[in-house]
Amino acid sequence: QVQLVESGGGLVQAGDSLRLSCAASGRTFTTYAMAWFRQAPGKEREFVTAIRWSGGSSVYADSVKGRFTISRDYAKNTVTLQMNSLKPEDTAVYYCAAGLIPGLVRGTADYWGQGTQVTVSS
Repeated sequence: QVQLVESGGGLVQAGDSLRLSCAASGRTFTTYAMAWFRQAPGKEREFVTAIRWSGGSSVYADSVKGRFTISRDYAKNTVTLQMNSLKPEDTAVYYCAAGLIPGLVRGTADYWGQGTQVTVSS
């Protein structure tokens, strides 16, 4: 099956930038749309962004629109989340996910990474 491993999380201050990476493996990786979700303590998992398998288009949650950018590198089998102008409310565990676009939009994925912690201080 598809394996997803996130990295790049850490502690930053408000206004800083951070880049998360998701390393993927599996022969069907490029056939899946990819997405990032996040979950803050005491809250439900939240959709952040998704990108088509072709990498031609993407969609973002209103809370991160204009600040976050998702991209994928087929040669390296990675998906990246560039996060700029970080806010304390962005603090959460960020998860990489793979699946079909309709499912990802609904919050459902076929595969999940283990998550990486992002903490933004004031």
